[in-house]
Amino acid sequence: MKVSYDWLSSMVEVPEDPSELATEFIRTGTEVEAIETVGESFDHIVTAKVLSKEPHPDSDHMWVTKVDVGACNVDADGNPEPLQIVCGAQNFNEGDHIVTAMIGAELPGDIKIKKSKLRGVVSMGMNCSARELGLSSDHAGIMILPQDAPVGMPFSQYHGTSDTVLDCEITPNRADCLSMIGIAREVGAIYDRDFHVELPAIKAEVGRATADEVTVELADENLCSRYVARIVRNVKVGPSPEWLVERLNACGIRPHNNIVDITNYVMMLTGQPLHAFDLSTFAERDGKRSVVVRAAHEGETFRTLDDVERTLAEGMALITDGERAHALAGVMGGMDSEIEDDTVDVLVESACFNAGRTSHTSRDLSLISDASIRFERQVDETGCVDVANVTCALIEELAGGEVAPGYVDVYPAPKTIESIELRYARVLDLCGAPIEIDFIQRSLTRLGCSVETAGEGRETVFTVTPPTFRPDLPREIDLIEEVLRLWGMGRVEATIPAAKNHIGGLTHRQHQLRKVGRVLRSCGLNETMNFSFAAPGDLERIGMGEEGLGCPVVLMNPLVAEQTEMRRSLIPALLQAVEYNISHSTANVQLYETGTVFIGRENASAPKERENVAGVMSGAMGDISWIKKPMPLRFFDGKGVVEELLDQMRVPKVRFRPAEGEGYAFLQPGRCAEVLSGGVVLGWVGEIHPDARDVYGIDIPVVAFELNLDALLSVAGSQGAYHEFSQFPSVEHDLAIVVDDSVTCEDLERRLRSAGGKLLVGVRLFDVYRDKKRVGEGKKSMAFALTYRSDDHTLTSEEVEKTHQKLVTKVCKAVGGEVRS
Repeated sequence: MKVSYDWLSSMVEVPEDPSELATEFIRTGTEVEAIETVGESFDHIVTAKVLSKEPHPDSDHMWVTKVDVGACNVDADGNPEPLQIVCGAQNFNEGDHIVTAMIGAELPGDIKIKKSKLRGVVSMGMNCSARELGLSSDHAGIMILPQDAPVGMPFSQYHGTSDTVLDCEITPNRADCLSMIGIAREVGAIYDRDFHVELPAIKAEVGRATADEVTVELADENLCSRYVARIVRNVKVGPSPEWLVERLNACGIRPHNNIVDITNYVMMLTGQPLHAFDLSTFAERDGKRSVVVRAAHEGETFRTLDDVERTLAEGMALITDGERAHALAGVMGGMDSEIEDDTVDVLVESACFNAGRTSHTSRDLSLISDASIRFERQVDETGCVDVANVTCALIEELAGGEVAPGYVDVYPAPKTIESIELRYARVLDLCGAPIEIDFIQRSLTRLGCSVETAGEGRETVFTVTPPTFRPDLPREIDLIEEVLRLWGMGRVEATIPAAKNHIGGLTHRQHQLRKVGRVLRSCGLNETMNFSFAAPGDLERIGMGEEGLGCPVVLMNPLVAEQTEMRRSLIPALLQAVEYNISHSTANVQLYETGTVFIGRENASAPKERENVAGVMSGAMGDISWIKKPMPLRFFDGKGVVEELLDQMRVPKVRFRPAEGEGYAFLQPGRCAEVLSGGVVLGWVGEIHPDARDVYGIDIPVVAFELNLDALLSVAGSQGAYHEFSQFPSVEHDLAIVVDDSVTCEDLERRLRSAGGKLLVGVRLFDVYRDKKRVGEGKKSMAFALTYRSDDHTLTSEEVEKTHQKLVTKVCKAVGGEVRS
């Protein structure tokens, strides 16, 4: 919400320095993203004088002009000369004073002025119309200044258009602050000051009554809770007055014509979106024109005001005349009923459309408008008539319109507001601050509430009726929050919570979760945090099996159109993070996340929630240096991280087995494994399949893992058993065994440890060798370093040899292998 400081100051007393108000806004919960000055955009735009006007040699409608811009005169070669500018306007003559945009200027609409050639003639700028400057909707010709206008003066200085604008980020619950009246009311509450707004009134109503000419039907009351229609006849469509244009420009709205500008102005003033239709475009039957609010049919098409034909989904709200659609309700009007220069009669719509439906429509169509932003935050339906009257009064004043008597108001279920009991003792207990009774009453009244008081001291009770434009105040606690934010949370003194026989501290699970994070960070991974929302079909796109992940949990009112489900895996969001970093020239990405996944269940009232930990690793661990080149991260790097985590968490009986089947199609075959503790599957680790990487546009290997954190913590040990260091020397033997390719290292290592007994304290694989001639086809040689040691004596060579031979015999027999010589 862009707030014009000049406009605001006409409604309420504000500090001279806008930054002071910005500080107060931030203190009371409204973020101010920027403080801008309107008029600074007129850089490189100056007042000028036309010295000559010659016909273009290769055009019948363009002119080659010489324009004096004072000290900025320079020709195409950089010599001091008046500017040569090619111009297509017809409304000027030699000697006229005009406005010229020189090279380097940026006009509204992101138009950048550069040196150019128009049909072979060099042009060093542009002679501007009021519309091109964003000052009016008038584009009949270039802007002509008075004859006494100075030459070469910066246009912002000449026009005096400077205004300060506060760019405020309005929270979703404060729809009332999406209006200048709402902002003025908020300022009044902050500074305990009155605010005032002078709203125009209709001077006269003439002609046939609105109800005799228009009927309104709500085919689906769930789409629209109230619809008000008024008619204004014999309007004169043209440019808006300068004061109106300046206020719209300050609010970031480009002017069009006086009718459209009035609806936008009233929307910014009151927060109520409006729409003006060309009445003649509505079909007439039996002397009346119909307005029907209905749901769109699946696949129905509609061309919006931005001249884009859109395919609608079932349930999207449309404004029709019973036959033809005229507007996408609450979002944008249609091309067929827009206000044109020849429009004579106008139908003014002031309505309240369903917030959820409007939100879905605007996001599903990627069509966010000022109207949809307000409707999806709930518009005050009780003000529809008043806002329609203000709009008609302005059309009467600025466009010479004749307002038809009365209006059509379809309001099936009038809104009622319940009073709330606010206990003063509750305010003191919750806030922990000495907030005065008088302050509470004044603050709530300033915010628009009706307040009655009963009782004395701590027993005081306020009976509060919130205003209809504050649907976010349905409970006592909401009123307390309003009082506290105005009083100042920063003024609340810090105290130690009162508690008996309670010692603070972390739970065992919290300690374990923090330990998981410490271990992963020690392995070089950085923690990240993603939203719990996911795009529909994100698992299917990468080939991740849905077995054990339940059905999707679909959101009823998603914040983002592309994220309509709750996540069932942490991996898609982590892969998006990898892609984002790579696209920003950071290929070495090592991230982990702990978070909740949501497993939907058929016919269940709520999904099952499970906590997972996942990580992704791409590129290399470290940057290239003069002494070494880091190795790319591959499967065993990820496996090593998982092994270190499980070892530090004291997880027993850890083993890995090949991850196979369609459920692991997103992983590279032969470079992935399931992670188990005994018979419990904890998760998986592996390299992401190239096809899955292509979904996110990642062209380098990515290693990933995802573990069920709940299952991991359930088998984790709290403390490792103490083992005294042996004081006796160890003996090492190397053993190379030739086995079938199907025999895994894990299986062979497990058999070696079992056969070695208590004396075998270490088994380490150090070589895998394949050669059809020397080892045999379908065979491989696996070499292990075996460490023997006793805790109570020095081993003799006979003991070691006996144990070693027994191990070799037993293992070779079990796996069908032989010792490689």
